[in-house]
Amino acid sequence: MFLIIFCVGSANHRALVALGSASPAYYLSISLAFGLGIGGIIHILSGTSGGHVNPAVSFALFLDRRISLIVAIVYIIAQFAGGFAGAGLLYALGNFDDIEGGIAGVNAVGVGINSGQAFFLEMFGTMFLILTILSTINEQKGHAASYLQPLSIGIAILVMHIFLIPFTNCGINPVRGSVWNIITGQASSEILIFLFAPLVGSIISVLVHNIFFVSY
Repeated sequence: MFLIIFCVGSANHRALVALGSASPAYYLSISLAFGLGIGGIIHILSGTSGGHVNPAVSFALFLDRRISLIVAIVYIIAQFAGGFAGAGLLYALGNFDDIEGGIAGVNAVGVGINSGQAFFLEMFGTMFLILTILSTINEQKGHAASYLQPLSIGIAILVMHIFLIPFTNCGINPVRGSVWNIITGQASSEILIFLFAPLVGSIISVLVHNIFFVSY
């Protein structure tokens, strides 16, 4: 819920008008909001759910045998439920019906690229995130649980937003890539990219991490 309200809310039409869609400050402000915001959310939830706010992450941790299938399903259902609740609240509180020229913050295939390129960009972006997470929780590195884990994850998300916003508006999260599009009535077949590319990225990331970065 907080992810959609505060992070997606930062990519709003009012900021777009104030800063300009081509302004580096607009991209940077959104990237900072997502990176630092999600880092904060993970820190808040780390003691209860482990900070699960992304189905791609829950799926990866299930594949890595860190959580059970039942727990993964419960987390993913809760993530989508919270996402829709947050998107509904953001839409209601933001008076978006009064905005002319479309609602900002949706994920879509950017100008100059095709759907296949967008899929691979989202997949690679998710891989960077998942590999960062798996590295931060790798017991072999001897990292004690602290604020550094949410910080490193938040920085990875920040970097990926700076990179991907011009191409896809940066999803790397099936909830982020779908619920705001649906609530604002801007969903299209492109939504499948943002639902499934992160999951493919999760599968590849777990394989890469366990083959190249884990000592047996």
